[in-house]
Amino acid sequence: MTKTTPMLCICLALIFVPQANLAQQGDAQARRKALAGLLAEQWEYTMRTSPVWASMLGDKRWNDKLEDFSQQAIDKDLEETKKFLARFEAIDTTGFPAQEALNKKLMVRNLKMELEGARFKPWEMPVTQFGGLHIELPDLVDVLSFNSVKDYQDYIARLKAVPVLFDQTEIQMRKGLAEGLMPPRYLLEKVAGQSNAVALEEPEKTPFARPFEKFPASIGAPEQKRLREEGIAAIRGGVIPAYGKFTKFVRDDYAPKGRTEPGLWALPDGAARYQFAVQQQTTTNMTPEEIHQVGLQQVDAIEAEMLAIAQQLGYKDIASLNERIKSDRKFYATSGQQVLDLYQGYVNGMEPELPKLFGRLPKNKLEVIPMEAAREKDAVPADYTDGAADGSRPGHINVNEYDPEHRLTLNMEAIAYHEGIPGHHLQISIGQEVKNLPEFRRYGGYTALVEGWALY
Repeated sequence: MTKTTPMLCICLALIFVPQANLAQQGDAQARRKALAGLLAEQWEYTMRTSPVWASMLGDKRWNDKLEDFSQQAIDKDLEETKKFLARFEAIDTTGFPAQEALNKKLMVRNLKMELEGARFKPWEMPVTQFGGLHIELPDLVDVLSFNSVKDYQDYIARLKAVPVLFDQTEIQMRKGLAEGLMPPRYLLEKVAGQSNAVALEEPEKTPFARPFEKFPASIGAPEQKRLREEGIAAIRGGVIPAYGKFTKFVRDDYAPKGRTEPGLWALPDGAARYQFAVQQQTTTNMTPEEIHQVGLQQVDAIEAEMLAIAQQLGYKDIASLNERIKSDRKFYATSGQQVLDLYQGYVNGMEPELPKLFGRLPKNKLEVIPMEAAREKDAVPADYTDGAADGSRPGHINVNEYDPEHRLTLNMEAIAYHEGIPGHHLQISIGQEVKNLPEFRRYGGYTALVEGWALY
């Protein structure tokens, strides 16, 4: 072994250390590129297998398809999820920028949650009075664009696929029935009514027929006639009978066997289901009891504020104030149009205030529209539908106009802000516009974030 002089050591260091650093940097760049590529691949898979969601986001490539809800497709999706999880976990994010490392962490969490939740077979309880294909299919009309002949042809292809999706859904529900995976009976009775409302309509009067009422000027009269006739035929021959068959199944076979206890705990593995739901929706490891205690504290704080307001107004307690509100007709709406106008007025009033409160505002617009009639009887006072990320469709506050005489106008201002601006529309639309994030973060929703922001 020869002895190296100090000067030679310095020279060697100058030569070799930077090369090592370059190698490490090159390795990190390769791993960052691999993660970005895998994120893009997984998103493409998600869009391909979730064509309705793709349409809602403005991606029209699968506009002629509905989801495949067969057991084969569900099982295949779980296998693909396992493969994606293994590939994401294999990527070392050492040396990554913080947001890129977070991309992997969040994706791994999402995939793990999907796989962990699969043991509860959520696909065997796919409908409630708030969600399910019987409600979501009519709403699809409000999120699609109809600008070309192809848009209509794709839509007609979807109409023709509706009976298959209903059959697949019924198969899953029958399996749930056999395994004791049943929603509450009183809610399922509402599902039967919602489905029947569509089943009894004339094809031309269903929400599915709305796109054929008015065509863009670019589509000639002969094409309009052909598309209208083909579309109405698909509704009459496929959609309406599918709703009728589904109504009969839910009303006669399914709802009567719904569970009598409303709580999630009444299902098989109820405690584990509840804990999983808490973890999934809050992104914490808190127990249901800890969450409950947080809720009790919030209620105490809010009731203290309410009591102070009641006393300022001359009432001894909250109950006295509530009784006055309940009995005074001036606090209730008189028509559906009044309800719609009140929501629009609150949105109009908030819009000029937003620049005073926030540094960044969304580019996408917000519209106030009536809620689809088939679901409004058993729905919330209002809810929100995301706009398309490319701005081709605004966000919607869907306003429930049903039974306006029993709707408190006092609640509408807060709901308008929660569902619209500065609530869901502001947060979700800005999230969509953050271009340096991968799509699953721009379009995905974490309940704690989305509802937390709208509450704030």
